[in-house]
Amino acid sequence: MFELSLEYLNTFANQIIFISALLGGFSLTVLVLLLDNKESSKLMASIFRIATIATGAFLVSIFAMTKIFMMTTKDFPLEVESEDLLLTRVIGVIVFLIGLVSVILIMSISGWTKSKNLGWFTTIIGVITLVLTFLMLI
Repeated sequence: MFELSLEYLNTFANQIIFISALLGGFSLTVLVLLLDNKESSKLMASIFRIATIATGAFLVSIFAMTKIFMMTTKDFPLEVESEDLLLTRVIGVIVFLIGLVSVILIMSISGWTKSKNLGWFTTIIGVITLVLTFLMLI
């Protein structure tokens, strides 16, 4: 197995922090708006749960990647090897992907709250987004 350099991990963590903060803010906004919504259908409850998962996942991702970012910064006081960050990196990436899928799921099912036609449209766009996003990650 190959080893990632600390410089690469630093840049990688910095980018994931930025993306997670943006998407986490979006998820939190959806969550707050749903809290204010008076409609209480099963679909709205599902969207609320998914938004909660997304927000939590992006928060964990931010903290995991911040740890990596701090430990791979030039003036970190302790000696760090790439293997020391394996668990943090795995957790950070997995929860980031969970958050990403959750946001795409929110987008996909949100149209069903308005109409059947809009529901099909948002579902199709969500599936396309999911496929293209994962193609870009491989």
